Amino acid sequence: MTDRFVTVSLDKRGVECTAKLLDDRAPVTCAAVWEALPLGSDVYHAKYARNEIYALFPAFAAEEPPLENPTVTPIPGDLCYFTFSETELGTASYGYEEQAVRGRRTVVDLALFYERNNLLINGDMGWIPGIVWGSVVDGLDRMAEACQDLWRAGAVGETLSFRRA
Repeated sequence: MTDRFVTVSLDKRGVECTAKLLDDRAPVTCAAVWEALPLGSDVYHAKYARNEIYALFPAFAAEEPPLENPTVTPIPGDLCYFTFSETELGTASYGYEEQAVRGRRTVVDLALFYERNNLLINGDMGWIPGIVWGSVVDGLDRMAEACQDLWRAGAVGETLSFRRA
């Protein structure tokens, strides 16, 4: 199979990076994401995992991928896929707008980790393994700067987008 790439962008900030799909390690997840592209939604910065930005989407795969190529310690440049239920993310402590999770039996979280020392543990649920489906190969330094700005200046009005490169 030929290598496949996606562009990950913070649209308002005009910053993007390129990631290679890890088809050899997470083939089911890569296929599901690839077929669903382009995707874009409000961006959030992690509360628990540390150096992570992510967007929430309604389920887009015919069947949710198995936990392939899992991690609880993502490294800079990892793209991860998480699946949650509406009830797992629907509590006020998460702070999501109602439209982000309500009425969605399954919520897909596509995340980009931009710096070191991440740990996927959640105070409500414990360990949250993610599927590593891509790895940034270009532009992580610019994206990390924009992610730090997002952390400090806020995410309101910003969109995280994924599209075929």
